[in-house]
Amino acid sequence: MSNGPVLIIDDRDGVRTLTLNRPRRRNAIDMELWAALRDAFDAAGNDPEVRALVLTGAGGAFSSGGDLAGSADTHPVRKLKMLGDVALRLHELPIPTVAKVTGVAVGAGWNLALGCDFVVATPSSTFSQIFAKRGLSLDLGGSWLLPKLVGLQQAKRLALLAETIDAEQARALNLVTWVVPDNEIDRFVLDLAQRLAAGPPVALAQTKALLNEGADRTLRDALAGEGRAQLVNFATVDAPEAYAAFADRREPQFTGGWGVPRATIPARVPSPNRP
Repeated sequence: MSNGPVLIIDDRDGVRTLTLNRPRRRNAIDMELWAALRDAFDAAGNDPEVRALVLTGAGGAFSSGGDLAGSADTHPVRKLKMLGDVALRLHELPIPTVAKVTGVAVGAGWNLALGCDFVVATPSSTFSQIFAKRGLSLDLGGSWLLPKLVGLQQAKRLALLAETIDAEQARALNLVTWVVPDNEIDRFVLDLAQRLAAGPPVALAQTKALLNEGADRTLRDALAGEGRAQLVNFATVDAPEAYAAFADRREPQFTGGWGVPRATIPARVPSPNRP
């Protein structure tokens, strides 16, 4: 048990931070926490005030994975559906996401971090696809994420051997975006999230979706998707604001607002054949 809620939610200047809060279990994720994450991702995606999301863990660990003991009374079908719901919601969030990893990120906990757009770790962070050592196979999207990020052979190495690797090894495999000193990670992640939150929200959402979808599309499909996305961007106030800011030599203020004037509906003209 942890003191307080299993998921702490904090908002600051357009950045929402979700902190897994089961430090005595190294933030192992039970059904209560899975449900809290699912609901929190839904809420963040539907809140226009949230422009970026940070996911982290309390007590010096990111997450030791799924809490097998805590979910013993839950039917596996229900549990796996919940994991699928969480993974999809995180992947499809229209806002940029950052995993701030301190300590361990293991099993589903590591795949939760990999589901974010960026992973920031410290030199003391460690990672493992531990499933094989527990007699299990990958979950929370690991079988889809790993080959895309590291290639098939390295994915098999990580999954079949269930090795523990450090942050520098993870970065060399493109599984960590940045490794920063322990005493600098809070400031680094806050600065990164604020930079993302200051970006044009509609354009970033379109770009994120295009990149996520592009891995499974032909070039022809990707070009068609890019064309549709740009039309959406041209209909916001952010594109003109960016040009104006460039001309004025200032930083743009992006809002994602709709920029197309509302159509004027003419008054109904009576038919000449009617009184």
